[in-house]
Amino acid sequence: MSTLERIVETTREEVVERREARPLAQLEAALDARPESRPFGEALVRPGISVVAEHKRRSPSAGEIRSDLRLEEVVLAYERGSAAALSILTEGPNFGGSLDDLVTAREITELPVLRKDFIVDPYQVYESAAAGADAILLIVAALHPEDVYELHREARGLDLDVLVEVHDREELEVALDVDADVLGINNRDLSDFSVDLERTYALLADVPAGKTVVSESGLHSREQLEALEQVGVDAVLVGEGLMRARDVEAACRDLTGHAEAL
Repeated sequence: MSTLERIVETTREEVVERREARPLAQLEAALDARPESRPFGEALVRPGISVVAEHKRRSPSAGEIRSDLRLEEVVLAYERGSAAALSILTEGPNFGGSLDDLVTAREITELPVLRKDFIVDPYQVYESAAAGADAILLIVAALHPEDVYELHREARGLDLDVLVEVHDREELEVALDVDADVLGINNRDLSDFSVDLERTYALLADVPAGKTVVSESGLHSREQLEALEQVGVDAVLVGEGLMRARDVEAACRDLTGHAEAL
């Protein structure tokens, strides 16, 4: 069993437990108090290449990334560093996150917030909306094509933007078939966790005009971002590189190209 398969299996088990503890009807009722949605997709297509800055405590491939900074410190550093949006990892067993992290982030920033998790069940879509997420991630490699369609439809019906992540041409075809507006090209191979930045360049040629493209994984320098901007990439998602930085705010400013603090 691959790492991805193991995580998906664990996620499905956890969803069953969470649904028993908080039935779907309670989530639907909570939507009445949901904060007004912020346009995640629109934030990625402002002039220049946008940075989606990610809060990420640890990962299966990297182990512990950062334990000396509070989430609040990281989120505000990203905002001051001119990030266009935030990605909050909410998966617990492997990445050390939780939905509480998303709720906290949403309360202290004006930036749109993406729930970064392994979304495999419609319950999680309602869970994300009730927690105040502005967007969710759907990983094509973790889902059957029909599930991608259904989860995408559910999310859009709840006014959630959707970042649909692919890492090969077959997965890209699935994302295009569901008419995803925001496409994430993951430079990391989820079977062995190797990273190849050429993946973005190779798949970009098959992306039709009008789609928002986000390059993910392996990005750590302004030069990389400028090269991606030149070929039409709209945004990048960066987590580990920023989280490991000695000065998170300065590192974010360096990536965004904003030399001065706000």
